Amino acid sequence: MSESYSQQVNNQNVIYLREIISTLPGYVKIFFRGIEQTTASRTRIGYARDIKFFFEFLCSENPMLKGKQPIDITLDDLSKIHAEDIEEYLEYAKYYKKGDRIFTNGERALKRKLSALRVFYGYLYKNDRVSSNPAEKVDMPKIHGKTIVRMDSNEVAEFLDAVEFGNYLTEKQQKYHKKTKTRDLALLTLMLGTGIRVSECVGIDLHDVDFNNGRIKVTRKGGYESYIYFGDEVQEALSAYYEERKKLVPLDGHENALFLSSQMKRISVRTVENLVKKYSTTVIPMKHITPHKLRSTYGTELYRETGDIYLVADVLGHSDVNTTKKHYADMDEERRRYARNKVQLREKPNKPASDDIQSL
Repeated sequence: MSESYSQQVNNQNVIYLREIISTLPGYVKIFFRGIEQTTASRTRIGYARDIKFFFEFLCSENPMLKGKQPIDITLDDLSKIHAEDIEEYLEYAKYYKKGDRIFTNGERALKRKLSALRVFYGYLYKNDRVSSNPAEKVDMPKIHGKTIVRMDSNEVAEFLDAVEFGNYLTEKQQKYHKKTKTRDLALLTLMLGTGIRVSECVGIDLHDVDFNNGRIKVTRKGGYESYIYFGDEVQEALSAYYEERKKLVPLDGHENALFLSSQMKRISVRTVENLVKKYSTTVIPMKHITPHKLRSTYGTELYRETGDIYLVADVLGHSDVNTTKKHYADMDEERRRYARNKVQLREKPNKPASDDIQSL
């Protein structure tokens, strides 16, 4: 039996992870083996990049370790690192130069880098490999909230009209659109009608679609499988593409993929990102719409219709409902404002009739 898309991606991530940690000391490999069962491969790659970057910083900027190679940093060296050293590292990461290129990291990137060090040092300290955990003493960077960009109902309609009819596309784009519009409409209607992640969407196989029960099986962030239900609009668009898909001949290794590129390979995340950009810029030029914004749009509408934050969290695949609450806090504000006069404390006196006033 051929591997699923998620298995293929996971295997590729494992190979890439090995390449990164091959340049680091042996105890780093032990760390990643220790957290393998509790983290996704993509998360471990993020940790590996950040740990490697931290080691490179120590070798180039830290007076105690300057001149060493990352692979030569010992556990004794790590035990001598203080919270101030990590604060200097985060300050450095905000803005630095490598060769002829300038690199910057914002609040969220810095928070991820410190999180990686906390997990790394936490594991080493727990297993008595270092004598202290300086990363735990460093405060997390404060994250300033950003306005969440979503599409309004009329914008969703205009967006899907552009996908279906090619509104406002150039003449060259129109020619290509005729070949892909059924696929594009099915894919983007599915994303807008279910809130699935773009990585989940491109990973759908033919046998994952269950038209009888109106659902699809997706592999969620974290590796677990889940059924997502879709409505009539999604069913109609998906059915039309499904009939078209049966006639296509994919390249070897891509036979199971539901959504195919023009090269007859499984469609990529980058291709979907470009599709969203192509259609959205023609009808919603003032908003930067990405696949994740389609997800936010669905979550907003679902919350507005149901008022059930736990249902929204479950459907979107959030492991922590607080993540969902954070994203839809502004809608809670709207609901609270709407409800301000719903509770009546005292019955308001009726206004006297005009003839009663005259009798007074």
